[in-house]
Amino acid sequence: MTVTADDLDAAISSVASTLRPATDRDWSSVVGTGDWDCWHTAEHIGDCLLSYAAQLVALPAERYVRFLATADKDATPAEVLEFAVTGGGILSATVRTAAPFARAYHPTGIADPAGFAGMGCVETLVHGEDIARGLGLALDPPRDLCARVLARMFPQAAADLTDTDSWTAMLWATNRTQLTGRPQQTGWRWRGSPLDIA
Repeated sequence: MTVTADDLDAAISSVASTLRPATDRDWSSVVGTGDWDCWHTAEHIGDCLLSYAAQLVALPAERYVRFLATADKDATPAEVLEFAVTGGGILSATVRTAAPFARAYHPTGIADPAGFAGMGCVETLVHGEDIARGLGLALDPPRDLCARVLARMFPQAAADLTDTDSWTAMLWATNRTQLTGRPQQTGWRWRGSPLDIA
């Protein structure tokens, strides 16, 4: 199952529409992901998405393109969210224009455009969830989107959790929720390389 630029657009839209109502709050005082606050978690989303776009443009086989994208230190929550959304738009445009046979480095496998789109969706959705939780909001992404992303990026989880809500399954696969009868995920990794490669 492939993930497309349209899926990435839907993931970004879902996160942005959930978080925008809370951009009048102080994101630097609210827990986001791990040791990051909400502001730095949103900045991380933007950096990841821009990095994935760079990989698809430069096509390095053994490393990341050497840059770090950051938001201005005085950016408001609305502006750092805009930074994340912009990163998503650039990655989406890059996925749309990349040749289907394009391949570039990622530690989880040399990835194709669908792989980078899937990575972008996971980064956006799970870190968007982290921010939403910190702000007391509920992220509710489209389940068909979650199912496609889960199948592409976490194929074993998708196969094992066919009776589980796809968003819940993605949260479990990324160690953000527990499922009865299933071990907690630690040290989780998605699959970067195309599914047709052993």
